[in-house]
Amino acid sequence: MIFVSCCLTAAVYYFFTDSAGVRMFCHIYRSNRKVDTYLYLADKDDFSILPEEMLKIFGDPEFSFSFELSKDRKLAMEDAGEVLNNLESQGYHLQLQGDVLIEEMLAMKAIN
Repeated sequence: MIFVSCCLTAAVYYFFTDSAGVRMFCHIYRSNRKVDTYLYLADKDDFSILPEEMLKIFGDPEFSFSFELSKDRKLAMEDAGEVLNNLESQGYHLQLQGDVLIEEMLAMKAIN
């Protein structure tokens, strides 16, 4: 196994390579404002790398879980290779599923 480090801003991210290819540990946060919207971070709880406007729309990130990501891993809604590339290049990946705010969803449920 070979350890590779990548410097992005002030943080250092560690990627692991072996016969299965590049792998890394990532941390998932869900939006408290947008339905089915998730943020993948390479460095747990480091929101300083995110654009301020994106955080305003995303809302306060709520930690969901962490896992080891590789290109071969099957993700429900995203391409693992694209997520890995975004984590390597910018330190985060934003998964958007729709434009519905949680407040709008709750209002629609109240009507029905």
